Amino acid sequence: MRQDCKHYQSRSYPSGDTMRKCSLDLAPEAPWNCPENCSSYERRLADVNWRHGSLVTPPTPEPPPSVGEDDSIAELLDEAEDIINSAVPEVTAEVDAERAAQGWSGRFRRMWPFGR
Repeated sequence: MRQDCKHYQSRSYPSGDTMRKCSLDLAPEAPWNCPENCSSYERRLADVNWRHGSLVTPPTPEPPPSVGEDDSIAELLDEAEDIINSAVPEVTAEVDAERAAQGWSGRFRRMWPFGR
């Protein structure tokens, strides 16, 4: 992937795993390939409010042999994304219902834990 693109994102986790993706979801074979001649490519001009540590992001692993030849990878990832996105409204409604049931008293208890 083009690491100098404005839409490229990378995050390292304590387990050692690293996530690399396009924030516009335009790289179906992330983290290995961006689309050829991507119309949304914009060179990153500045790193504003970023923390740079002394560690270097691990290199991207070698792509599997099927990258670029097998469209089923992108289809599988799209299906997984659709499953997650379909669950969001239900989970959001559950959280909203719990918050509404707590009412003002629950909010004040979180803000003022004194006297419990």
